[in-house]
Amino acid sequence: MSNKRDLKRTINYICGDLFTEGIAASLYGENRDNDNTEAILTAILVMHSNYIRRVSHVQPGMPAKVYFKDLKDKFSKEVNEIVDQLNNLA
Repeated sequence: MSNKRDLKRTINYICGDLFTEGIAASLYGENRDNDNTEAILTAILVMHSNYIRRVSHVQPGMPAKVYFKDLKDKFSKEVNEIVDQLNNLA
Protein backbone atom coordinates (compact mmCIF):
# COMPACT_ATOMS: atom_id res chain seq x y z
CA MET A 1 0.00 0.00 0.00
CA SER A 2 1.34 3.41 -0.88
CA ASN A 3 1.42 6.06 1.76
CA LYS A 4 -1.26 8.67 2.23
CA ARG A 5 0.82 11.43 0.69
CA ASP A 6 1.21 9.52 -2.59
CA LEU A 7 -2.48 8.67 -2.66
CA LYS A 8 -3.45 12.31 -2.13
CA ARG A 9 -1.01 13.39 -4.83
CA THR A 10 -2.52 10.89 -7.27
CA ILE A 11 -6.04 12.10 -6.47
CA ASN A 12 -4.92 15.70 -7.02
CA TYR A 13 -3.35 14.90 -10.38
CA ILE A 14 -6.33 12.91 -11.65
CA CYS A 15 -8.90 15.49 -10.54
CA GLY A 16 -6.77 18.31 -11.98
CA ASP A 17 -6.55 16.54 -15.32
CA LEU A 18 -10.29 15.87 -15.33
CA PHE A 19 -11.02 19.51 -14.54
CA THR A 20 -8.70 20.64 -17.34
CA GLU A 21 -10.39 18.29 -19.79
CA GLY A 22 -13.78 19.63 -18.69
CA ILE A 23 -12.70 23.22 -19.32
CA ALA A 24 -11.23 22.28 -22.70
CA ALA A 25 -14.39 20.40 -23.69
CA SER A 26 -16.54 23.38 -22.72
CA LEU A 27 -14.41 25.82 -24.70
CA TYR A 28 -13.58 23.80 -27.78
CA GLY A 29 -16.29 21.16 -27.98
CA GLU A 30 -19.06 21.28 -30.54
CA ASN A 31 -21.80 20.71 -27.98
CA ARG A 32 -21.67 23.72 -25.63
CA ASP A 33 -24.13 23.04 -22.83
CA ASN A 34 -23.08 25.37 -20.01
CA ASP A 35 -25.36 23.87 -17.37
CA ASN A 36 -24.10 20.36 -18.04
CA THR A 37 -20.48 21.52 -18.07
CA GLU A 38 -20.86 23.37 -14.79
CA ALA A 39 -22.47 20.30 -13.21
CA ILE A 40 -19.57 18.09 -14.32
CA LEU A 41 -16.94 20.56 -13.08
CA THR A 42 -18.74 20.87 -9.75
CA ALA A 43 -18.89 17.08 -9.46
CA ILE A 44 -15.13 16.91 -10.02
CA LEU A 45 -14.47 19.44 -7.26
CA VAL A 46 -16.81 17.69 -4.84
CA MET A 47 -15.25 14.32 -5.65
CA HIS A 48 -11.77 15.76 -5.07
CA SER A 49 -12.55 17.18 -1.64
CA ASN A 50 -14.49 14.07 -0.63
CA TYR A 51 -11.68 11.64 -1.44
CA ILE A 52 -8.91 13.81 0.02
CA ARG A 53 -10.87 13.90 3.29
CA ARG A 54 -11.45 10.16 3.18
CA VAL A 55 -7.74 9.48 2.79
CA SER A 56 -6.97 11.51 5.91
CA HIS A 57 -9.55 9.86 8.16
CA VAL A 58 -9.69 6.08 8.04
CA GLN A 59 -13.01 4.60 9.06
CA PRO A 60 -12.75 3.20 12.60
CA GLY A 61 -13.14 -0.54 12.99
CA MET A 62 -12.17 -1.29 9.40
CA PRO A 63 -8.73 -2.65 8.53
CA ALA A 64 -6.66 -0.04 6.70
CA LYS A 65 -5.85 -2.34 3.79
CA VAL A 66 -9.53 -3.08 3.13
CA TYR A 67 -10.48 0.58 3.58
CA PHE A 68 -7.94 1.89 1.08
CA LYS A 69 -8.73 -0.83 -1.46
CA ASP A 70 -12.40 0.14 -1.26
CA LEU A 71 -11.48 3.82 -1.51
CA LYS A 72 -9.40 3.23 -4.66
CA ASP A 73 -12.13 1.12 -6.27
CA LYS A 74 -14.82 3.73 -5.61
CA PHE A 75 -12.56 6.53 -6.83
CA SER A 76 -11.81 4.66 -10.06
CA LYS A 77 -15.51 4.06 -10.62
CA GLU A 78 -16.36 7.76 -10.16
CA VAL A 79 -13.49 8.83 -12.41
CA ASN A 80 -14.72 6.51 -15.17
CA GLU A 81 -18.24 7.95 -14.86
CA ILE A 82 -16.92 11.51 -15.18
CA VAL A 83 -14.75 10.54 -18.16
CA ASP A 84 -17.85 9.13 -19.86
CA GLN A 85 -19.71 12.38 -19.18
CA LEU A 86 -16.81 14.41 -20.58
CA ASN A 87 -16.77 12.24 -23.70
CA ASN A 88 -20.45 13.00 -24.20
CA LEU A 89 -19.67 16.72 -24.03
CA ALA A 90 -17.13 16.66 -26.82
